[in-house]
Amino acid sequence: MRDLGPIDGVQLKLCRHHADRHCVIDGDTFRLGSTSIRIADIDTPETHPPRCPLEARLGRQATLRLQALLNAEPFELRGISRDQDRYGRKLRLIMRDGRSLGMVLVAEGLARRYHGQRRKGWCGA
Repeated sequence: MRDLGPIDGVQLKLCRHHADRHCVIDGDTFRLGSTSIRIADIDTPETHPPRCPLEARLGRQATLRLQALLNAEPFELRGISRDQDRYGRKLRLIMRDGRSLGMVLVAEGLARRYHGQRRKGWCGA
């Protein structure tokens, strides 16, 4: 799975179980079919488990916003130089009309830019 697009007509629900398909796991990870996709250009607050109430709240908001963005209109998956992360998730940019949906989450304060650096905590942010 490298570049794919447009992805259209798939409505993503929230993941409830490991075997769920077509669902949003958290603010930067979702599943199409049985393939887990990690949005490569952002980092969002943890939800499994959050480290503090602020992270829990922001993580839930990021998850719901990603679900809304993905379900709103067709989007494309764009590959980067690395195909997958150490957990086997496909690393992709999520694009719509030439714009990164990850950067939409950054602009809304629900994500940070991510370039492979050490992740920062969200508690006390």
